[in-house]
Amino acid sequence: MKKKDEIKESQTVFRQFDEMKQKHPDSVLLFRAGDKYETYRQDAIKAKQILGLDIETKEIEGKKVDMAAFEHNKLDTNLPRLVRAGMRVVICEMLEDRKQKKTEKEKVNASTKENTVSNNDETQLTNTTMARKKKEQAPEQEQPKTKAENKTEVKNEVKSETKAKAKSEQKTETQQERKPREPQMVTVNGDKVTHGHAFQGKDSQDWYFTAKINGEQLKPQKMDPADVAAYQKKEMTVPQLMERYYPTKLMEKVPEVAFKTPNVLPGPDGNMTIDKFNVYKEKDQTRADYGKYKFYAQIGETKMSTVASRQDLNAYFDRVMTPGQLVEKNFGERLHLSSHYQQFKLPEGIDKEQIRIAKDRSDGKWKVSVDLGERGKTEKKEMSFDDGFSLYKAKTATREQIAAKYVGNEVRSLLAAPAMKMEKSASMKM
Repeated sequence: MKKKDEIKESQTVFRQFDEMKQKHPDSVLLFRAGDKYETYRQDAIKAKQILGLDIETKEIEGKKVDMAAFEHNKLDTNLPRLVRAGMRVVICEMLEDRKQKKTEKEKVNASTKENTVSNNDETQLTNTTMARKKKEQAPEQEQPKTKAENKTEVKNEVKSETKAKAKSEQKTETQQERKPREPQMVTVNGDKVTHGHAFQGKDSQDWYFTAKINGEQLKPQKMDPADVAAYQKKEMTVPQLMERYYPTKLMEKVPEVAFKTPNVLPGPDGNMTIDKFNVYKEKDQTRADYGKYKFYAQIGETKMSTVASRQDLNAYFDRVMTPGQLVEKNFGERLHLSSHYQQFKLPEGIDKEQIRIAKDRSDGKWKVSVDLGERGKTEKKEMSFDDGFSLYKAKTATREQIAAKYVGNEVRSLLAAPAMKMEKSASMKM
């Protein structure tokens, strides 16, 4: 019976844990159980990593549940450690001991039953005998009454003390929440970054990094396993993780006027004015890019759209790139902008004569390749119409830039190959 009661009580605690977890999904729940504080499931794993606790496994209703615990007198030490790690903590206290309540109830029932039997026996006596019996039993009856009163007083004192402690801890937690948190970093724009921390996803092995900027929660970003290991070893700081997972949040914002007035770009035939620029979600289900976010730009009668990368979307919404810069980056090839081709460069030492741009006789398409002589040749890569127009008509691109755009990585690999062979032979001699 005792084991069944423990199992039933554990089931109740886990149900309470799940209910509280729905109300506080981002918090670590600490449940008071006797002289210990216990936490379960994903909170137990967090407590293990932050506090170095041992993980135990309980089997409830056929399912194994992780649990971690520490002595109640270590709360003053462990609570600040959890908070410093970026965790929100909710403390759950038991206001009444069910076992004690059940025991007291059984004692009261037994006392009632005893009095009932005694009264049935006394009905056979005379009134005088009953009066004398009651007087004789009066001192004996006073003692149980005193014990009952003492138990009630002790119970009320324990309950009052528990309520007062819970109220005091709740007040302390409220004060901690209201107290301004020192920022973990301040961006170039003066934004304050707080609550930066890594956590493991619910029912998942994946880890995520998140933070708050000026009190606003950022969308969690899935972490690379190497970053998780570095963070747990304290080899990566919150500023470094912010730089990796929220880079546009740390960049300097451009003036808002750039989004309210038309941007002008230098085109092949003069300045071009961007009449319209925005972001939209593709709703045409027949298109291959259905459901994706896209940039739309209009310059005169020319209307263009393209799928936007995540980085460029963040740059747009965080206001760290102007519409002109985004148009230049995403539509520069179509607009034949010389600034678009400035990003492509070949390694030093490549001669123009080694670059071949010609129409392939087999399929009639214009292709680009580079011949490095003894070091080898690159593959022939098909060139787009817009790049060909920029090279031969608009004159906004050079042969070197076109070659770098299509076969630049292959050229670097061929140039590095001899050096790699030399290093290999040197290591073999040693």
